[in-house]
Amino acid sequence: MFTGIIESIGKIESVEPLQNSAYAGVRLAVHAPTLDFSDVKLGDSIAIQGACMTVVAMGNHTFHVDVSHESLSKTVGLSQPGEVNLEKAMRLSDRVGGHLVSGHVDGLGSVVEFEPVGESWHLQIRAPQMLAAFFAYKGSVTVNGVSLTVNKVDDHASGECDIHINLIPHTVQMTTLKHLKAGSPVNLEIDQIARYCERIVKTMNLSQ
Repeated sequence: MFTGIIESIGKIESVEPLQNSAYAGVRLAVHAPTLDFSDVKLGDSIAIQGACMTVVAMGNHTFHVDVSHESLSKTVGLSQPGEVNLEKAMRLSDRVGGHLVSGHVDGLGSVVEFEPVGESWHLQIRAPQMLAAFFAYKGSVTVNGVSLTVNKVDDHASGECDIHINLIPHTVQMTTLKHLKAGSPVNLEIDQIARYCERIVKTMNLSQ
């Protein structure tokens, strides 16, 4: 589990296929000079752009993870070199500064607008139909691993929805969200509470 509070920005330095196959996964080498590795060991979990990955090798301020073909097909930002948001798995004694995040990406959204408004930034994301019901005013959402608050939801006849988010300068500065622009794909994870509520309601309706 994670909190959605980014600890460091790292950089994917290399992407190497694990096999010579179209369905092969890849091994990523992630350089993270500002991440505290003092309590990281092989087998530990680190969220990369919001996707939970397992450390399979470590070096000098660098760690390696294996990403399956399935994970690559369901996420963005893990298939090529570039900056990534990093968060180590939380301890049970940690403060939950964001919200409970599983590190399992539920789907991809697309940035509609990312523009400065006063001292802050307005981020508008188009969410797919399969996730639209899970967003609510003042609810939580994870975007590329960052815990954020939904300020407004616009539903569309297509079944999709737009979520509006306000970003303070600190969040923009300390995460890779600064690189977003209209059309950018993003990893979305819905709030855990919304996930269980949907399951409860569906089960109760089936039993009636």
